Formats: sequence, structure tokens, C-alpha cells
Amino acid sequence: MSQVMSWNRGIQRWKWVAVFLLPGLIGLTVFVLYPIVSSFWLAFQDWNLLQPPEFVGLSNFQELLADDDFWRALGYTLTFIVLYIPCVFVLGLALALFLNQKFPGMLMVRAATFLPVVASWVVVSLIWKWIFNPSYGLVNAGLNLIGINGPDWLFQPQTAVYAMVITSVWKDVGYIALLYLGGLQNISETYYEAARIDGANRWRCLRHITIPLLTPTMFFVAITLLINYFQMFEQVWLMPMRDSAADRQVEVIVTEVVKNAFSYSRMGYASAMSWVLFVLIFIITFVQLRLQKRWVHYEAE
Repeated sequence: MSQVMSWNRGIQRWKWVAVFLLPGLIGLTVFVLYPIVSSFWLAFQDWNLLQPPEFVGLSNFQELLADDDFWRALGYTLTFIVLYIPCVFVLGLALALFLNQKFPGMLMVRAATFLPVVASWVVVSLIWKWIFNPSYGLVNAGLNLIGINGPDWLFQPQTAVYAMVITSVWKDVGYIALLYLGGLQNISETYYEAARIDGANRWRCLRHITIPLLTPTMFFVAITLLINYFQMFEQVWLMPMRDSAADRQVEVIVTEVVKNAFSYSRMGYASAMSWVLFVLIFIITFVQLRLQKRWVHYEAE
């Protein structure tokens, strides 16, 4: 009898668990799992949104390998990442070291540095399009003061990439600094006290204590930045001046996906491109996870 009662109580408990989990599971299925499965199925189809999908096998992936626009977009994506990540890494660490100091009003300074992070990319792009304007922008005005004729930043593809990197670093450095600041404040002060007793200066403390113990935070920052910026979209879509050479030539993988899907109505081809992007991100993340033991040092070790 007691076994039957405990069995009934277990069933009743699982019923309530199912009731609370069901809304989340429905949302997960409808908005995450179903789109993932559908996009994988569409990658092997030819579908223009008007006619029924037609199975084409690996044709979309074969076309992708010979698509110059895709390779150019991949090149711009990699160029952006190579320029962006070292800058935000170094500047974020420098800003975090400054924010870790104990000065009056430091809480206000920390809040101010985080404001660009919460700003919309639409607002940020409008501000920096004005700053980079070749006629009346602040950047070229400052360059003219030292005798340099500034370029047409957002009109030419060569300079538009640098302008978008500068804008992205300005927007994201506060977030990266906040992550580093959390890592800095988790480092025990006893390490620094022992180092100072041994005669270590600030540079040695930074090199031999701070940076090694920050490597877990650096690892997290590296993974999240690579994943996010392989999927970057807003700055490339919003910042180049319309109908300029930069607008026509500067593309990244996600803008190519969006254009093929919604401008050219090639949903199957866009899905194939999305899955190639997923594979690239997966490989890079997997390699980072495998290599973390070589350079990431945890305090318990």
C-alpha cells in the first residue's frame, strides 16, 4: 500500500514539473529547435518563397564553394575579427585596471563606461557616421589640425572596415572591461602582498600574477567575441554610406545570408551559407576548448 501511495505522489510531482516546464519547452521547440531543423532541411532545397521547395542535394554547397561574394564576405569577416579582437582585448584590460582603482566617484565612471554597451546599434551608427563624415566629422577635423587630409571613411571599402572596427571597439570595450574587472576583483590580495614582500614592482605583479590569473576570463572573452563577431551584422548593415563603394563591397557572412534570403529569395542557398557559418564557429570554438589547457591557469592549480 505504501509503495502505491509513493508511486502516486511521484506521478503527481512529475505532473506539476511537466506543467511548469511545458511553456518553456513549447517556446524552445517553436522558436529554436524547429527553425534549426527547418534550416538544415532547406539547405538541400531550392526555394524562392513562391513555389514549393525542390530537393537539389548538395548543389547549394557546391555553388557556395565557387561563390566569389561568399569568399569576399568571409575575408571581410576575418579581417574585421583580426583587427577588432586584439584592440578590444588590450583596451578592455587597460580600462579594467583603471576601473579597479579606488578613487572618489569611481562608481560613476564605471557606469559611464558601460553606457555605450546598452546603446542601440542604430543610435551608435548615426553618431559615428557623423563623427566619420569626411566634410564636417570630428575625426577628419582633428586630422586636419595636424596637417593630414582625412579619407572618406565610410565611402571606401578600405577605410570603412577600420571605421567599423573603431566603432565596435568603442561600443564593446566597456563590456569587456566589466568582465575583466570581475576577474580582477576575484584575485586574492595575498598574492600581491607576497610579491611586494619579495620586491616585485607593478609590472612584475601584472605579468606574473594578474595576467595568469585572468586567463579564465580572457578565455571566456575570446570565445564569446569570436562567436559574436563571426555573426556580426548591425554595423556592416548600418554604417557604410548608401550606394557608396563601401556599401556595395563591404559584406560579411550574415549580410550575405540576409541578402540571399530576403532580397534574392534564395532561402535554400541562404540556409546552406548559415550552416557553413555554424560549422566554422563550431570548429573554432572546439579548437579553443582543446587549446585552453595550454594557456588558461585557474587559481586552484
